[in-house]
Formats: sequence, structure tokens, C-alpha cells
Amino acid sequence: MSIEARIAAIHDEDLLAELEAARGGFLFAVIVEHIAHRQALRDAERAEAGRQQDARAAMGRDQRRRDAVRMVIEAEPVTPDTIQHIHSVLALCGLPYRDPGEEREFFREYGRNTLSILAGRLKNPATGQMELQGLPYGPKARLVLLHLCTEAVRQRSPTVEVADSLSGFMREMGFAVTGGERGTIRQFKEQLHRLAACTMQIGLWDGQSRSSTITMPPFRQLDLWRVGGQDGIAWSKTVQFHQDFYDNLVQHALPVDIRAARAFSGSARKLDLLFWIGYRLRSLQRPLRLSWDIVHKQFGADNASLRSFRQAFKADVAHVKEVFPKLPISLDEAGLQLMPTDPGTLLVPPKPARRKAAAAGAGAA
Repeated sequence: MSIEARIAAIHDEDLLAELEAARGGFLFAVIVEHIAHRQALRDAERAEAGRQQDARAAMGRDQRRRDAVRMVIEAEPVTPDTIQHIHSVLALCGLPYRDPGEEREFFREYGRNTLSILAGRLKNPATGQMELQGLPYGPKARLVLLHLCTEAVRQRSPTVEVADSLSGFMREMGFAVTGGERGTIRQFKEQLHRLAACTMQIGLWDGQSRSSTITMPPFRQLDLWRVGGQDGIAWSKTVQFHQDFYDNLVQHALPVDIRAARAFSGSARKLDLLFWIGYRLRSLQRPLRLSWDIVHKQFGADNASLRSFRQAFKADVAHVKEVFPKLPISLDEAGLQLMPTDPGTLLVPPKPARRKAAAAGAGAA
């Protein structure tokens, strides 16, 4: 390419200024070649950015959110502020996906383990009556627990500030904070009330002759009072975890990258899948194979048909892998396979015990 053609290709103002400053110099031709190369690199970057922008414009809302989260995750490292926590039992035993309506018990088996959630009552501050609450369900119930478990772990206290922190968390998750009968504040309040009233029971069996049943109500106390305005009822400034639940949470808190949770904040099953993979990767040392029947029992609460579940679950896994392309999870005709890998693939730290073991092994070597 001639020097005239290279000069003609330069169009950024700062590069043109460099070009003019170099005119008449001994190395002008070399400088022109260097500036033209920088211009070409810039043009290529702009073209790629334009292609990405066009591709995002063609995406649906949820896909754009996943793509945006992936870009942030790739560009920004994990920090303590991006890590939140949830009780590890909820990575294995998920809440209902949809509103169970008038049902008062949610029951599900996971291999030898069983989860039972019983709906409870809260005293209405306006009427003084103990009123039945529904079962907690959906993504908002999971996000409420994620937020409150995180605050309990951070504050090292079973008593958690709620009034101000939850609104900020809702915004962080991408929800508009709106009041009124159908507002998001009321929706999150409802799930908090349902969680505060319920009792969880986990049944464990060794497959032979021994079983154990653990009863763990998440919260010990939630104070409500009557207030004016459209919502009618507000929560207190604090909620208090049941001490047994809190002690177990501190020992078995599962780290979750809040940016990934934001990508799936509208889907209960994708949140469950995110939690479950994070739990498994922290201790997985050999390939894990699960049949479709087992996967269906774990994640198929809202799909009675195995065929429809397989289609929906394949899409869910694909969406998670859009955010974490290196995630070693795959599906085939037999079921699911998860390969051992660094938990950092999902942007969560490994278990401390594994870090200590690795350090000991390095010292021995």
C-alpha cells in the first residue's frame, strides 16, 4: 500500500494530529505506517462492537441480560462484594417453582433424602387473627433467602436488617421497587411472610436401617405492624433466623456470584440449577452421571411429563452455559453429566478444606 493510501485511511482526529506533527520529519513514512496500523486496529474494534450491538439488538430481553452479565463477568474479577451466600440445603432441596395455591405441604424426594415444607400462620396486626400463609415459591422466595442468608453471614448475626437493605437488593437484582397492590415490594413481602411462617423438614435415610429427620424453621421471629398506605402491612426493620438454622447456615453457607443470580432472577429453576451446580462443583472429584429420571425428580416439579421437562431443562442448561461457557455440564439421551473442575468456573471459591488439602499436598511435594 502506498503512503498516500495509508494517509487516506487515517481519520481519527488524534491520529490526524500526530500525522500532521510528523510531516517533514526524517521518519515520516515509518510514522505513517505505524499510525495507519493503529487506525486499522481501532476500525476493527469498532466493527466488532457494532456487530455485537446488532446481535444484542436482535436478542430477547432475557438473552440480553445473560449476555450483559457474561460480559461483566469476563471483564471484572470476583470480589467479596460480588459473592453472596445461601444455605447449602437449598441447593439440594428447592422450594416450589409455582404458586401451590391452597396446598399446605410441599413434599419432594431426592434419592434417599426428602424435603417437606409445611405452611404456617402469622398474626395479622390489623385483626389480631392468626392467618394462614401460603407456601413460599418462585424466584422471589429464593432471592429473599439469598439476600437474608448473605446478610446473616456477613454480619455474623442471626438478626438481619431488612427494611432498607431489601429494597437495595431488589434494585441490584434488576427489579423496579414499586408499591401498590401489584407492586414488587408487596410481592417480595409476601414471600418473606410465607418463609417466616413455614417449617422445613429434611428426612435422611442410609438406604438400610437408619434414618434421621431434621426440623428447621428458617426464622424464629418476624414482627409486623399495621401502617397506612396501599400495602397495609409492613415488616419490621429486622428478622431473626432460628438459631439452629443460623448455626447450620454459618457452617454450610454456599457462595453464589450475585452477578450470575441477577442473570436468572426471573427463573426459579435456573436459580436452583445455579445453586446445585455450585454445590456439586465444590466437592466433586469424579464425573457425576444422573439419569433423566433423577434429574426430573430434582428439577421437574412443574413438568409432569418427562418429555416436556427434558426440552425445558435443555434450554435452561443452555442459558446457564451462555453466562458460563466453560461450565463442564452436558446432556445426552442418558441424562446429565457434570465433570470435576475448579469451582472458579462458576466464580465461587472452593471449600476451605479443599484449599488446605491442596496446600498440604504442595508442601509434601
